Amino acid sequence: MIRYLFFVSHLYAFAIVRPLQKAIRQRGDDAAWFLNHKQHAGYLHKNEKHLKTIEEVMAYNPSAVFVASNIVPDFFPGLKVQLFHGFNAQKREENRGHFRIRGLFDLYCTQGPSTTLPFKRLAQQHGNFEVVETGWPKMDPLFDKSISVEKRKKPVILFTSTFTPSLSAAHRISDEVERLSYQDRWEWIVTFHPKMDRAVVKRFKAMQHDNLRFVETDNVLPLLKQADVMLSDSSSIISEFLLQGRPVVTYQNRVPGPHLINVTEKNQIGPALAKALAPSSDLLKAIETYVERIHPYYDGMSSNRVLEATTTLAQKGLDHLRKKPLNLLRKAKIRKKMRYYKL
Repeated sequence: MIRYLFFVSHLYAFAIVRPLQKAIRQRGDDAAWFLNHKQHAGYLHKNEKHLKTIEEVMAYNPSAVFVASNIVPDFFPGLKVQLFHGFNAQKREENRGHFRIRGLFDLYCTQGPSTTLPFKRLAQQHGNFEVVETGWPKMDPLFDKSISVEKRKKPVILFTSTFTPSLSAAHRISDEVERLSYQDRWEWIVTFHPKMDRAVVKRFKAMQHDNLRFVETDNVLPLLKQADVMLSDSSSIISEFLLQGRPVVTYQNRVPGPHLINVTEKNQIGPALAKALAPSSDLLKAIETYVERIHPYYDGMSSNRVLEATTTLAQKGLDHLRKKPLNLLRKAKIRKKMRYYKL
């Protein structure tokens, strides 16, 4: 029986690794969790194995550690596998954002050609990790046809927003969202990233009424399935929604393209949503083209491809790769934060 570990630093990681846990169990193998923030323990299910100390991790001795954030303890046993926390929303320059290499991972499991090709180039440059295109485990349930969605009487608009203050539309268009929600044309669902400014969260919670509800969740996929159209800004969740072939209206998107209906003024949001609910063939084709670049997998089997890539590298070993940089300062910071100083 092969043992795997999920190293979880943020609440959003739960929805990313749970499909992977399901695939691991279906293979007859074992998975355990180590939570970097103990307050997240309440989100674990009763049948999920929680390793509470580093000593327990060492004794568990996983073959691989799966990570949906940027940092992983180098001293944990097993391959270090990067799963990514989201799609590349191009919110930052490449060397500061999605494609920043921190010298900690052995394998990058990429989502589609738009991420695979840049990481392949980086793999050639650095020589100390492998890259395999697998699709993203988080998206597996999105393509599970056995999960039914309740049909709503009115079209559903899902409003999301990045937590990055300079790019977030939430505080700038809250009044317009509230105004539109009282028109009784559409049903509204609002959900934000766990890192969203708490003042913004408080504002939208206070806004709730019969046509608008605020949802805090560690799994946004059911909300994506419920919605007919998304309203957002430059959030990476836009790409997740587009995988369904459904339109997205963006407000002042950082890198707008033909796959989006982007507006720059608040009074354009209502007409844009109406347009999105009756999309043109050109818009739908542009969405399809975009999806083929970011995540051309609709089979719900990305988790299995991640496990196959991990197994292949484990069997091959790491001798064919260059040594990773010493990374002494970064490793020292991780050890200090985790209060672990053994060699």
